[in-house]
Amino acid sequence: MDAEASPPRSIFRHLRGALGACRAAFAHIPRLALDIALPTLCVSCREPVDGEGVCAACWAKLSFIAPPFCPRLGIPFVYDPGPELLSMEAIANPPAYQRARAAVRYDDVARTLVHSLKYQDRTDLAPTMGRWMARAGQELLAGADVLVPVPLHWRRGWSRRYNQSGALARVISRQTGVKLASEALRRVRPTEQQVGLSRSQRASNVQGAFKVAPERSAEVAGRRVVLIDDVLTSGATTDACARALLRARAAQVDVLVFARVVDTHRAPI
Repeated sequence: MDAEASPPRSIFRHLRGALGACRAAFAHIPRLALDIALPTLCVSCREPVDGEGVCAACWAKLSFIAPPFCPRLGIPFVYDPGPELLSMEAIANPPAYQRARAAVRYDDVARTLVHSLKYQDRTDLAPTMGRWMARAGQELLAGADVLVPVPLHWRRGWSRRYNQSGALARVISRQTGVKLASEALRRVRPTEQQVGLSRSQRASNVQGAFKVAPERSAEVAGRRVVLIDDVLTSGATTDACARALLRARAAQVDVLVFARVVDTHRAPI
């Protein structure tokens, strides 16, 4: 066949492009069918939701923490008492860490989010929860040198397969550019679950449970550390972690969590 009878090369290019588009379209069919058959459900109310894991109605029920709050503990105030006035809890029982901030109150919806991330392999929730934490902790993160997640003991980490605090810390690190030191802090002995323990029992349970290994001390020495966790209840775990980091010569330790328990039965100031 002579050159004049040969099909133009542009036709072959268009055919290849059309075939590629068809292959891409067919590749999405199984995913589309799965989405139709098994739509993503809100982790709280189980209604279908698009993407974020929380429907608009449940998102509206989340109680985001905003000023005014205690500058030390981040506990929300009923009214603004004036600049730098501490809560009674911060005055009576000051923690080892410098400041704590949380994205939301630990209510029913927040509890469902935390438990889904922690116990039900819903790691897809970490990006949303981490973004909310980054926004709530802007003041802490602006001056931070390193993020350190609260560690699991290796036995619990083996059974869960991932650390929810580490998943949140990775999101915040990507969001803010603050360096992540995921192995700096270790839980050197297993501890009981804190749920159901009194404040004093919680403190005893985690006493001496955390340590910065000598080979990791350079990651925190002289650094402003932000400790990352999912929930702050009595503060016993974060306080024990902060003491371990300060023993390793961290310059300052702040705490950033997704949710914190707020005692509504006691006046915050």
